[in-house]
Amino acid sequence: MRGHMKSMAIVVAAVMFLVPGFAALGAEPNTLTDQEKKAGFKLLFDGKTTNGWRSYQKKQINPGWQVVDGALTRAKEGAGDIVTQDQYGAFELLIDYKISPGGNSGIMFHVTEDEATPWMTGPEIQVQDNKDGGDPQKSGWLYQLYEPPKDPKTGEPVDATKPAGQWNSVRILIAPPGQKSEVYVNGVKYAEFVKGSDDWNARVAKSKFGEMKNFGKPTRGYISLQDHGNNVAFRNIKIRAIDEAKP
Repeated sequence: MRGHMKSMAIVVAAVMFLVPGFAALGAEPNTLTDQEKKAGFKLLFDGKTTNGWRSYQKKQINPGWQVVDGALTRAKEGAGDIVTQDQYGAFELLIDYKISPGGNSGIMFHVTEDEATPWMTGPEIQVQDNKDGGDPQKSGWLYQLYEPPKDPKTGEPVDATKPAGQWNSVRILIAPPGQKSEVYVNGVKYAEFVKGSDDWNARVAKSKFGEMKNFGKPTRGYISLQDHGNNVAFRNIKIRAIDEAKP
């Protein structure tokens, strides 16, 4: 019964954040609302320092990442990809991004440091200027694996993003193994998937990641922010670890 109640609490907390802007109403950037605190969220970025982050496969963070106007910003060449200090298995991540014109970046999860780059182990939520960016994988898509449903008006995948230079909000819910994970952009559901399922494995096999032995295999790892050569800013980075104990 105790496990069942824990599971119910997880569901209730998750549903609460399906409402676009619910948690952010009246809140200052890089702070937690009372609802978020109650749900178990913590800040991964304090809005003032780069504490809690380091460069991939390094102990410190490269100076190309700076705090600019309350945002964790890839501001200079050679910044490189960064990762969280801690690793996470099942979690809910809330994060805002602002991409530069024509820019490209990414948010990765379950990253390990066994390969040369984070994206060789961790699936990536694409971050891009959809208007002038050059990658056919659009912002919010789970790179080469899952894209949003088609917009009945255009026949093209739904695009809920705001233009370059404006803030976009992403919600990533990574469920315990065998359960459904979800991705939302600005409150719009972009994808649902079960990591490691037959569908997942078939999509990986057809992608460029199919030849990478460790891609998508870890069930726990770092969250990583990508330096793709363009300036990008992140703020309101909040995470809630999900209890993976079985009922």
